[in-house]
Amino acid sequence: VLHYMSKWDKNRFVEHMTENCSREVAKVGNAIIDFSEKHADEISWGRGHDHGTLTFRCNSDFGVLPLFHMTSEGALNIQVNFLRSKGVPKQVLLDVVRKLESNFLRDYDEVMYDVDTFEPINELFFTSSQVDKFLNTMEGCCYRLRQ
Repeated sequence: VLHYMSKWDKNRFVEHMTENCSREVAKVGNAIIDFSEKHADEISWGRGHDHGTLTFRCNSDFGVLPLFHMTSEGALNIQVNFLRSKGVPKQVLLDVVRKLESNFLRDYDEVMYDVDTFEPINELFFTSSQVDKFLNTMEGCCYRLRQ
């Protein structure tokens, strides 16, 4: 059996996350997984050798777009620049960027945030309301992309 080809799934992802992350990070990760199962049009778990990657995708006029990736090692990659590159309506993007900026107190403009990078969940989220606001932002983005 080619072990490295084996695909991750939710159970393996959660198990790996629980073993490798603090309880707080795993709690955020589980909230993001639950949200993804309810709201994503498509979820994939990745084929990485070292860790799993959840990718949250949403249907749109531009195809099925990834909005974020999360690893089972507790990092999150929000696909702001990818969405920019796809020509997503400016108003949708502006709304997402504004909400992310006020939630995480950091810049997501094209100068300060010019590459989508994986950031540790424990450096992004300090309160459960930040998690809720992030998920609400992603839900709103999906809603608008699907219209």
